[in-house]
Amino acid sequence: MRCESAQQKIALLVYGELPDDEGPALEQHLAGCAACREELESVRALEQALSRTRQAEPSVSLLTKARMGLDDALDNLPQSKWLVRVAQSARAGLATLTRAPLAASALLALGLAAGGSAGYWTAQRAPQTAQIGSASGAAPDNSPIEVANVMSIVRDPNSENVQVEYNRLTPESIRGSLDDPQIRQLLLVGAQNGVDPDVQQNSVSLLAEECRAGHACPDGPVRKALLVALRYDKSPEVRLKALNGLQPYVAEDMHVRDSILEALMRDPDADVRSRAIELLQPVQDDSSVQEVLHTVASEDANPHIRTVSREVLDQLPEIQ
Repeated sequence: MRCESAQQKIALLVYGELPDDEGPALEQHLAGCAACREELESVRALEQALSRTRQAEPSVSLLTKARMGLDDALDNLPQSKWLVRVAQSARAGLATLTRAPLAASALLALGLAAGGSAGYWTAQRAPQTAQIGSASGAAPDNSPIEVANVMSIVRDPNSENVQVEYNRLTPESIRGSLDDPQIRQLLLVGAQNGVDPDVQQNSVSLLAEECRAGHACPDGPVRKALLVALRYDKSPEVRLKALNGLQPYVAEDMHVRDSILEALMRDPDADVRSRAIELLQPVQDDSSVQEVLHTVASEDANPHIRTVSREVLDQLPEIQ
């Protein structure tokens, strides 16, 4: 995802309007882009400021003037197909502004523009590919190839070797160690496979095992892939595997800690929430961890999780 596209989606994210299927890509981009993270914080600050401001009803003359000015500006834009769609969406949305407060009107106009642009970029986006060296059992050369998707992943028993079958123009496969950069790149592609759940689960599982073993999981693509899987994957088994892979980084990485706290508060699966409590043991003295445990101990729908949370809190000093 490019910065331009990401910044068009940030407002939708802040106001809870971003479609679920667009969340993982934006999350990955934000994790690696400082400029877009700053933009996200700016939009959040604006939203908080607006929420504290008394909303005033706009005058009819102001809305009419704004609508006419926007119409003139849209008419003067180059007439490409996507701009026409943006113009039509904006004009249709402006008809509702007479019934909205001024602050909400501004946010609606921003959402319309962002939504139209996001639709354009989504339509233009090509299928996700990864580039690796040539494989198929032979020694890799330096010619990159495009990987359309990963078909299957099989690990050799009692070995660090795995065999990955993937599609280019025709199905191909590669065999190598989990430490092989080409294998790891294919696992990252497989972790985002929305077509075959088995491939996705195997990829996340292998990446998680590598992280727990301390192999090549600094604050980079593998750890970020596990964070995305924990937050967005629909399978509780995949989320649980991602959670286990993040265990070594709970104490040192605030992003990991915050994601585990979020899973404890919001994950719909009781096993995932229960495991999150276990992983937070090294940082239970943290005040934010204790606050979340207090909330879970009183509000979680699962009696066992409420009990475990209370037992953990009973062994800790009260928050001052």
